[in-house]
Amino acid sequence: MVLEIRISNFYSIKDEITLDLRAANIKSQKSKSLNDNIFKINNTEVLKTVAIYGANASGKSNIIKAIRFCNAMIFKSHLFNENISYPFTAFKFNSYQNKPSSYFIRFISKGIEYEYSFSIKKSEILTESLYYYPQGRIKKIFTRDERLGKTKKEKYSFGSVIRRPMDVAENTSNKTLYISRASQMDRDIAKELFNYFNDTFILRYQNRPVELLFNEYKEVLLQALKIADSDIVDIKIKKEKRQGKEISFDLTTNQTSIQDTINDTLKITTYHKSSPKIAFDFETEESEGTKKLFAVMLTIIDIVKNNKILLIDEIGESLHTSIVEYIISLFNSSSKAQLIFTTHNTKLLNLNKLRKDQIYFANKNEQAATDLYSLYDYNDFRDTMDAEKAYLQGRFDAIPFIDDIENLKSILYE
Repeated sequence: MVLEIRISNFYSIKDEITLDLRAANIKSQKSKSLNDNIFKINNTEVLKTVAIYGANASGKSNIIKAIRFCNAMIFKSHLFNENISYPFTAFKFNSYQNKPSSYFIRFISKGIEYEYSFSIKKSEILTESLYYYPQGRIKKIFTRDERLGKTKKEKYSFGSVIRRPMDVAENTSNKTLYISRASQMDRDIAKELFNYFNDTFILRYQNRPVELLFNEYKEVLLQALKIADSDIVDIKIKKEKRQGKEISFDLTTNQTSIQDTINDTLKITTYHKSSPKIAFDFETEESEGTKKLFAVMLTIIDIVKNNKILLIDEIGESLHTSIVEYIISLFNSSSKAQLIFTTHNTKLLNLNKLRKDQIYFANKNEQAATDLYSLYDYNDFRDTMDAEKAYLQGRFDAIPFIDDIENLKSILYE
């Protein structure tokens, strides 16, 4: 599970922002009634869900984008060669394009707390470090600073955890994260962390094959869809061969060719309560909302049952407010699953359902940079107050301010 994330100099994020999923020390009666929204591990109370609000162009999606990029770097950085730049943009003002971008994450895997961080520029890794707390005290696994010298021995420092660590360093270019290469070279702790970021910290819906998830969770899925007010009573999935055309271009002859192809596809059939023997083709006869709900619930069931982490931008897209509340309640009812999401849905700003420390706001400051802060930071805002009303009134800043309506009318009617 995730305890803390810090990001700097990615997209609209200039100076370091912090997303803290460690529960604040809130002693109010309201927070005590929401004990299901937190879980305890290693004497630390951790939030199960965190919502990020903000106006359009406030940078809340850039926070999600930055986390996705940095996590993906851990299991993809070995794919970058010398001629490729990393696919991200640093903050464009105040000469920040020439400064490093940095990522820090504190997390727990298999009961042990880790601190992992790296800093990069567009074409190279600058620093990287990994620490852990095997017996409650911090210990170094490795540190790396490409600026310290020319040799690997000057750049790297190791604890006693990784076997033959310098062998890995010698095979790690300045394009590749050490943790990625160490995993490729079969180092145990690196493989564990690689799997954590690849399999446990889920960056979007449908991270695993639909057929695999469906075969594992069909009955739970049908129950979940029923609770979500769907009238689907059965779903069947089978593989079919489908003919198609493949267009290819030969660079040596400048000729285009078209070939017949046969590919495996999934045929999904649904059956409804009113006429359970009549089959519906999922792709052509179900609504977009039903398709989205199917994909969402299939992913969420896997995440919640296996205590994973889900990162979602605009959780309410194509979903009714009641369905979004249902999803959040699934996480809050879980053992240790976590959900980090952005939203515009102010109906979720309900302090009867979310604690103050579960609500964050993204806002553009005067330098056009994204700030991130929590409702918990507002000491004078009590959890007996109406958070939705206060947000819409602009008390927390993270909303668009549209004024001068008369000038807007002149644009339309002149």
